[in-house]
Amino acid sequence: MNEQTQGQTQGAVERRVVIAGAGMAGVQTAVALREQGFTGAVTLIGAEPHQPYDRPPLSKAVLLGKAEHSAFDIDFEALGIELRLGCEALGLRPDDHELDTAAGPVRYDLLVLATGAEPIQLPGAEDMPGVHLLRTLDDAERLRPVLARQHDIVVVGAGWIGAEFATAAREAGCAVTVVEAADRPLAGALPAEVAAPMAAWYADSGASLRTHARVERVEHGAVVLDDGSRVPAGAVVVGIGARPATAWLAGSGIELGAHREVVADSHLRTSLPDVYAVGDCASFPSGRYEERLLVHHWDNALQGPRTVAANIIGESPVAYDPVPYFWSEQFGRFVQYVGHHVPADTTVWRGDSSGAAVANSAPIQPAPTTTMSCCRASTGRSRSASSRVRRRWTPGMSSAPGSWIGS
Repeated sequence: MNEQTQGQTQGAVERRVVIAGAGMAGVQTAVALREQGFTGAVTLIGAEPHQPYDRPPLSKAVLLGKAEHSAFDIDFEALGIELRLGCEALGLRPDDHELDTAAGPVRYDLLVLATGAEPIQLPGAEDMPGVHLLRTLDDAERLRPVLARQHDIVVVGAGWIGAEFATAAREAGCAVTVVEAADRPLAGALPAEVAAPMAAWYADSGASLRTHARVERVEHGAVVLDDGSRVPAGAVVVGIGARPATAWLAGSGIELGAHREVVADSHLRTSLPDVYAVGDCASFPSGRYEERLLVHHWDNALQGPRTVAANIIGESPVAYDPVPYFWSEQFGRFVQYVGHHVPADTTVWRGDSSGAAVANSAPIQPAPTTTMSCCRASTGRSRSASSRVRRRWTPGMSSAPGSWIGS
């Protein structure tokens, strides 16, 4: 990695920082710079025209019409942060220290890449009417009247976003069928023995879950599966994953990884001088887990910016090596996950794996690597359980067979 020194001098606080991306990672980088004493110019550039907003409420309160927006409660003007919205990043010319945007070039002294991820579209259905994604505020606003009309809805993908959307659609009174190519929900995110019991949650909510099923094509009013069956669909919502939003960096010379993410070092510096990367668009090496991580979760976009800001301002580089954490609210449950699991991990249960309250740990003896817990959201335990799991679980804690570290 490039041995950047720009953030290690007192003069760094007077330089201009440009942040490409106005999602959680970009906003938190701008705020963290001010909180940590940066007095130079800060420009935050966002592709969307809306005030910067938080994404998790989109699949919940905003989608159901319980909230009109989820804009961050931040006074950017008071913080001296320049906002340039509706201004998409188009290219990077590192030799000139310029970011090309839809509104023209923007010069930077230091650049932070925080363009996040973009949803993967269903092949062959990219421009079809009635086929939706759920990533942006505009996406949620387009889907709100769909739910209000109580359409038959097919959700493609039983991952986190698919489950959360299906939950909202059932709450709105829609008939919901979730189509999943794997043999269980969350096949790419959780071990089989952890994810398998979640299949019952769909039926309990009144949603139909069809596993081992692939979409052959989307027709007007129906989704045709690879076995020839037709599923009625007044609307289709695609939730089959996301990829780093980095296509605009082609030709810049920046190093990209196997998933087209920006390759950052342990200090979140990229291969280019004076350029950092944070959030969903970047991977980083974890000494804790001894592998490179690409984490597409809200907490990573909250924690990483503090490290970027510290490295821009500070004299000594600060390493970024977090314990990943995320949560999901689905089908009346509050699910939380701390750590990072690998296929070789052993699973230890506490509680009834098929019940409403279940806890799971995947330890490599003698130290646990992952903790997951679940409880009924309606019990009021969810938020307090979250804080307990994060407070009580620490990498390196011993775990005897049959024990569980968590709530």
